[in-house]
Amino acid sequence: MTDEADVFAAFRAEVTVQTPLRSAITAAYRSPEPECVPPLFALATASAEEAERIKALARALVAKLRAKTRASGVEGLIHEYSLSSQEGVALMCLAEALLRIPDAATRDALIRDKLAPGDWRAHVGQSPSLFVNAATWGLVLTGRLVTTTSEQGLTAALTRLIARSGEPIIRAGVDVAMRLMGEQFVTGRTIEEAIGNSRDREARGFAFSYDMLGEAATTGEDAARYLDEYERAVHAIGRASHRRGIYEGPGISIKLSALHPRYQRIKRARVMNELMPRVKGLAALAKSYDIGFNIDAEEADRLDLSLDILETLSLDPDLRGWNGLGFVIQAYGKRCSAVVDWLIDLGRRSRRRLMIRLVKGAYWDSEIKRAQLDGLDGFPVFTRKVYTDVSYLACARKLLAAPDAVYPQFATHNAQTLASVLVFAGPDFYRGQYEFQCLHGMGEPLYEDVVGRHNLDRPCRVYAPVGSHETLLA
Repeated sequence: MTDEADVFAAFRAEVTVQTPLRSAITAAYRSPEPECVPPLFALATASAEEAERIKALARALVAKLRAKTRASGVEGLIHEYSLSSQEGVALMCLAEALLRIPDAATRDALIRDKLAPGDWRAHVGQSPSLFVNAATWGLVLTGRLVTTTSEQGLTAALTRLIARSGEPIIRAGVDVAMRLMGEQFVTGRTIEEAIGNSRDREARGFAFSYDMLGEAATTGEDAARYLDEYERAVHAIGRASHRRGIYEGPGISIKLSALHPRYQRIKRARVMNELMPRVKGLAALAKSYDIGFNIDAEEADRLDLSLDILETLSLDPDLRGWNGLGFVIQAYGKRCSAVVDWLIDLGRRSRRRLMIRLVKGAYWDSEIKRAQLDGLDGFPVFTRKVYTDVSYLACARKLLAAPDAVYPQFATHNAQTLASVLVFAGPDFYRGQYEFQCLHGMGEPLYEDVVGRHNLDRPCRVYAPVGSHETLLA
């Protein structure tokens, strides 16, 4: 055997024998949309009676949402500065760009370029939110400063006063505004702070799943640090749970790529040997507190490896008798429906009820770009949003039809999707049947009309990022 053949033989050793359900997942990876979308329509399509109920419920939810006059935080800011306005576009440009510019001079130049043309004064006093008005006055002042106008009155005086402080105050002012925006989507800088900040919403019936913010590990030191953070978080969440269980109490979401610097399919043997003990240790710790433990979704090329790890954990006898093990699936992936079939089978094979969070998807742009750069003949994700919506509803039907094997967690901020799930599930709800989920800082106003006996009486869990605003926005 030649040296070249030896190399390929080593790669063949990494390939595992696939079951029919895993083969179906592989076959759907980049399947053409005309082939993979039509089978989903039958499951996603509502009957005439269901469609009327969905329409009525969605309209009622939207009407209640629009009737709320008080919008605070970033929600109010987005309402005031829409992306159809020059000012709204300027804000979004700043949010995207400032965190990626390392030097102060270039940041100052960008701020002057984006803020100076905006008509910020037109927005003063238009919103009842203190957050919006404070941000607007700050933008008025910095906008006046960078255009160096010489109008008379208080504004001109304030402009001259700030101008004497020099250019850094521009940067500092915008940094404060960006920090305020970022912190609207972060529950707390530490897990202890996040748990404390969650108590008010918990008292109103919301549950929480905490996510420790961070990028994928690139070194062993990174992975060790993230492991330590996860362990500390599980202990803190477990103590705060007070044995309420996986449905009523808080849980945690973990990112597998944060726990190993080479979380890639090509390194499967190494990952399974080195990462599995770390993940099992965290899962066992979560089991000891009886809290939920969700494995977060990542890029498409990591799905197979994540499924291998989930299967190993599910069949581990040390984790038997605990239904807190969970997994996140993304409806925009062409394999999602096949993954649901496999997860249901895994739940039954392992005699456990897996917690399955269904989301629309988080990496669409990068998945499309990656496929284009690699010159592939297809995409791992749907190219149209409507196909993702169809996939989501089809997968929701499948999950609801297998209550013995999965505990569905429907993550959505869309009133139409929420109403569809409610109607598909039927009126005879019981605790532990399913739950909704929303992102901290975004979806709570919608679910305030869903959670509680005086509303629709369906549970909602808030996905709560923990960390600094810089990490969130990076």
